[in-house]
Amino acid sequence: MNFSLTEEQRLIVEATNAFVVRELYPHEAEIEATGRLRPELRDELRRKAQAAGLYAANMPVEVGGAGLDTLTWMLFEKELGRTNYALHWTCVARPSNILLACEGEQRERYLLPAVRGEKSECLAMSEPDVGSDLRGMKTRARRDVDDFVIHGTKHFISHADESSFVVLFAATGEEDTPRGPRALITAFLIDRDTAGFTIEDGYRSVSHRGYNNSILRFDDCRVHKSQVLGELHRGFEVANQWLGATRLQVAATCLGRAERALDLAIRWAAERQQFGQVIGKFQGVSFKLADMATELKAAELLTLEAAWKVDQGTATDADMAMAKLKATEVLAMVADEALQIHGGMGLMADLPLERIWRDARVERIWEGTSEIQRHIISRALLRPFGA
Repeated sequence: MNFSLTEEQRLIVEATNAFVVRELYPHEAEIEATGRLRPELRDELRRKAQAAGLYAANMPVEVGGAGLDTLTWMLFEKELGRTNYALHWTCVARPSNILLACEGEQRERYLLPAVRGEKSECLAMSEPDVGSDLRGMKTRARRDVDDFVIHGTKHFISHADESSFVVLFAATGEEDTPRGPRALITAFLIDRDTAGFTIEDGYRSVSHRGYNNSILRFDDCRVHKSQVLGELHRGFEVANQWLGATRLQVAATCLGRAERALDLAIRWAAERQQFGQVIGKFQGVSFKLADMATELKAAELLTLEAAWKVDQGTATDADMAMAKLKATEVLAMVADEALQIHGGMGLMADLPLERIWRDARVERIWEGTSEIQRHIISRALLRPFGA
């Protein structure tokens, strides 16, 4: 097995890291203080990201993206993950791969403008009182000749306030299963200015300041059948085909933040003196560093192996789940221990540690909770035995 990076991968990692440090780090304090990313700053940084060749790096070359394979994409994501989420996600956008399901006129209207940075999208699945049971969603799309009429509410929708259009998942029917009736889900492409569709401010979160969530309301919202993404009643199939790497994306960005926290902890332990020597010489600190580095390496290997398997066509849901589970939980551990090593200073806004610590909490919840990941993994282990 060859664990070394190719020359191309090394150059991508170096270029991305340099962009993050030079262009994004300087704006972290402003976003933490104000809770918002100024539109003029967003547009400026977006132009710089495009000039640097970092925009839409996950999308295929044939649609205007950089065409990175999954493994290289995750190395890229790791470097972006070092900084504030609003900065790297909004300014160095990676359009959702689900847009590759666009066909015909949809490509010109949604896919290609998103790759060029002229439009941006958000995904709307989560609903109040539904949680992880997506088949229980209450948002309904009723067929009316050539249109669909949509009613319902979505919440926790990330960056909807910045988006030009929404990829909405709604129930369009029902089927009988051995466990009872189950909703049939369809994906729709819905423009921001569509009548009957409103975007409201969401909840204030302790994690990822400036990267907002919104509440989406659909009240007699009418869309044409041409705005169905994929096939009618096959929304989950569309999501499963194109969104598998999203959990790896979360894992990779967590690795970047965890590595930044560990670097800060190592430097502090090597410089901070107590009782006549640097604190890194105390076993209580040095053993923490050893455990942090070991766990981080394990999470990185799981994530990169899963990404490699995606490129080989052999990745399973359990591979994705293991990577997401391990990376998000390791980030929480590393952030907490790094803060502990810094003592009271770690909680001060002078350092990025308290932000990394706060931001880490949501990673074990969104894109599938840690409990959901464990369910996926255990189900895969038991399935061969019929359990």
